[in-house]
Amino acid sequence: MVVLLKIVQVILALSILVLVHEFGHFFFAKLFKIKVEKFYLFFDAGFALFKFKPKNSDTEYGIGWLPLGGYCKIAGMIDESMDKEAMKEEPKPWEFRSKPAWQRFFVMFGGVFFNLILAILLYSATLFTWGEEYLKNEEAKYGVYVNDLAYEMGFRNGDKIISFDGVATDNFNNLQIDMVRSQAKEAKVLRGNDTITIALDESYIPKALNTPGMFGLAFPFIVGEVPDSSLNASSGLIPGDEIVAINGEEMFITQEIQKTLQNLKSQTITATVLRSGDSLQIPLAVDSVGRIEVMLDGDMSKIFNITTKSYSLLGSVGAGAKKAWVTTKNYVEELGLIFSPKTEAYKSVGSFIRIGSIFPSTWDWQSFWSITAWLSIMLAVLNILPIPALDGGHILFLFYEIITRRKPSDKFMEIAQMVGMFILFGIMILAFGNDIISLFR
Repeated sequence: MVVLLKIVQVILALSILVLVHEFGHFFFAKLFKIKVEKFYLFFDAGFALFKFKPKNSDTEYGIGWLPLGGYCKIAGMIDESMDKEAMKEEPKPWEFRSKPAWQRFFVMFGGVFFNLILAILLYSATLFTWGEEYLKNEEAKYGVYVNDLAYEMGFRNGDKIISFDGVATDNFNNLQIDMVRSQAKEAKVLRGNDTITIALDESYIPKALNTPGMFGLAFPFIVGEVPDSSLNASSGLIPGDEIVAINGEEMFITQEIQKTLQNLKSQTITATVLRSGDSLQIPLAVDSVGRIEVMLDGDMSKIFNITTKSYSLLGSVGAGAKKAWVTTKNYVEELGLIFSPKTEAYKSVGSFIRIGSIFPSTWDWQSFWSITAWLSIMLAVLNILPIPALDGGHILFLFYEIITRRKPSDKFMEIAQMVGMFILFGIMILAFGNDIISLFR
């Protein structure tokens, strides 16, 4: 059921993005009176699931069977359809190739432009509807809980990370991605009362890219509930108790206590508990899987100062535009990692399988629209890359034409389109290959 739900979310999100992207091309083509022969969601290789052509319309609308994108077939343009026969005829006034370069630029940029507008609208809508809630890094008063890789790099439990290469991170959840994205050379942390600098070896960047959870939020072990079915139902533990030591060894961070209990399976321990300022020694049983069978208090607002923001309709538009800009900037930086061999970021390139994994296991409209907005930016950035067969490749040749006042020949454009398609197929093979390999790790 979870897999099916993720598949539905991926198909719905990508369908929206493809329709908006292709409508961007369609809109400007129609604006400049260029004939659009086909407008399809998904590819109709061989046959279409559905198609229709309105009366007195030049455009056939349809849904293909291959859900790998969509297309808008514009007359007089060399695209993925590779319609060479039509290009042999004399240019018609309503064809793409007959229009001035500035109009052709807007037709090609239209898809990217509409995807960026969609991202702004979606971010604005989610901020207006649900607001924004996050933990500022400076409010993580117990610091971080590190995994083995972070420990190897020099970080320690309880460290309060101040900055990477002198740049502070505002959102606690972005610590790892900010470190990797900037390929930081050093980190400044507060450890106890001392401020220290940790030199970061660049050889760790590939591992950091593929090791999530380097910096967990350290928080105290506060009991929320002791179920009647618990081994410790009659131990004397009550909601609000805070465990600060196990068998006389001081520890209060939840993750550290949980790790310690894993080594004390099926034993009885003595927990030091703080209750209303008093320190109590309470014997507790540990079950066979290393738990004391209590529910933690999951209300982080009792422990941390959570930043919450709400937006007016007008304010949400400005905030949405800012979020779209920052997300675009960050994604461009992340894309740069892929083209840097030393980062081995190409190993993290994923297909629809990887995209599906980022959607939640339960239906959550806020998450769905936020992820769709991010994917819209991703689609816009990828399409603007100067690769033949992508919008960016066509725009590159248009700039060449504007500067030199010479239009590339149709033969050149056909070859460029083929080269671009081979590059895209190569990227797709890499993406699916990475995903398949990850399934067997």
